[in-house]
Amino acid sequence: MTKANNAAGAPDSALAFNPHVAALPTYNAGLPVAVAREVSGHSFIARLASNENPFGCSPKVTAALSSSAFEPWRYADPAARELRAALGKYLGIDANEIVCGNGSEEMIAAIARAFLVPGGLAVTVVPSFGLHEIEPLANGAKVIKVPMTKDLAFDIPAIEGALARKPQVFFISTPSNPVGVTLDLASLERLATANGQSTLFVLDEAYREFTEPGFPDGLEVLRRLGVPHVILRTFSKAYGLAGLRVGYAACSSSEVARVVNAAKTPFNVNAAAQIAAVAALADEAWMRDAVARINAERERVRKVLHGLDIWMAPSQTNFLFLDCRGDSSECAQFLLKEGVIVKGWREAGYERFLRVTIGTTEENEKFIAAFKRWLNR
Repeated sequence: MTKANNAAGAPDSALAFNPHVAALPTYNAGLPVAVAREVSGHSFIARLASNENPFGCSPKVTAALSSSAFEPWRYADPAARELRAALGKYLGIDANEIVCGNGSEEMIAAIARAFLVPGGLAVTVVPSFGLHEIEPLANGAKVIKVPMTKDLAFDIPAIEGALARKPQVFFISTPSNPVGVTLDLASLERLATANGQSTLFVLDEAYREFTEPGFPDGLEVLRRLGVPHVILRTFSKAYGLAGLRVGYAACSSSEVARVVNAAKTPFNVNAAAQIAAVAALADEAWMRDAVARINAERERVRKVLHGLDIWMAPSQTNFLFLDCRGDSSECAQFLLKEGVIVKGWREAGYERFLRVTIGTTEENEKFIAAFKRWLNR
């Protein structure tokens, strides 16, 4: 066990940390705007690190949160019945196959807790969403990380090879976070076939609303092929509810949902989040309009960066993954001092890459101007 230290920094022999947790890598979270203002001296900060919706959320959400339906002095429904019923209707599946979480991140933790034990095995890809690795490690499992190809595409044969080792859980995001690329239908079907029946296929579709026509419906594909699965989706991105923390897991069966549900905390989705998510789901038109504006702005920014001879991965998300022509941490710090928050990627082999959220036109212009100064430093 890992020994703890007391407040003075001396070893405290009476305490010991869980070694699986004590050794975890730090999650690469975005920087608070207050810190950015302090570091940069800028009052206007371009917040382009956390893939939030720069246009906010549907007016129906704010109206619902201002109504008498929101009673902050009452406990929320621990089963999120109204939200699950709305999601079941939206997805065309039984509400008993849906688990709601404090963001889809909580669902990742619950899945790891429900299906992984010390010495177990999980598979994911790299670069990856950090929690696809962190949560299995926290449960004492081993993690196989399959690198993407040199041009940052999914290496399907290599993933098939990892799945042949029969892991308990397979995590993959499409569109990819942080890269932005997607699995096509043929590749998704290949991975589903390689997954088999003894592995839980966890398909993270947090950014599916930003995708182009023809993007495969993971829920339809995995159900059609009869693969044990969980589809992860969120209200944080396209729906603009990042601050309320609400996501969900669509499971292949009510039994999978029951076990995932058992692995989360009670009252995990607060009342405001449940009310907001139901209202957001009912205003699909607002979400689609916001997504169209973000995607158009993404393509505009991409063209500007292409003109600067910057290499970027193809993206069907609200962010770009790009080669900054230098150390990404140094670049991120340079941009921070210019009043721009981005995420410098830290995974081994990808230290030259930034993940840059698409913000408002004003935010994006501030980034472009600052990034040009970085290139010309």
